[in-house]
Amino acid sequence: MSVAVDRLGPEDTALVAGRIAQAFAALEVTRWLVPDASKREAVLAGNVEILVEHAMRHGLVYASADRAAVAVWFHSVGEPAPPPPDYDARLAAACGEWTDRFEHLDELFAANHPHPDHHHLAFLAVEPERQGQGLGTALLVHHHAWLDANGMPGYLEASSTRSRDLYVQHGYRAGEPFRLPDGTPFWPMWREPVGR
Repeated sequence: MSVAVDRLGPEDTALVAGRIAQAFAALEVTRWLVPDASKREAVLAGNVEILVEHAMRHGLVYASADRAAVAVWFHSVGEPAPPPPDYDARLAAACGEWTDRFEHLDELFAANHPHPDHHHLAFLAVEPERQGQGLGTALLVHHHAWLDANGMPGYLEASSTRSRDLYVQHGYRAGEPFRLPDGTPFWPMWREPVGR
């Protein structure tokens, strides 16, 4: 199956954030971040929207043509990008009583982030009913072609064994996991460009 891939712009920020929140709501990490299932997806969407908006300026955001799958990449090259404007206040407004959990996750990510130049896959999300149909793979293959052509490594944090195993199939190597306070693991994963 051939999947057309589009690059998205700022007008698509809310759509992308909603798709990610919908796809991630059942993950162990998001159950820890927002224990209240009735509020989880809305809180996630508010949090993710800050990051997607930032990626529109400092990265690349792609989607399948039908918008069932999205990928959010940040350029982690040279000097680091500034944080999102008013990040602390916006995070608190989006996450409410669970803000400290999102801050803890940010700190974990920062402490484990590699320093060499790379592109960082912050989010890869597919509508739950469309998962397993190759949409996520199509988005990976699309950007990996650019990474390989330009000799640029890729990095991500896998939040489940299923996603970790998918990324291994695409050339990523998993490092030692780091964990949330409840023991939920994240696998830092690095991909060297192919053909270099």
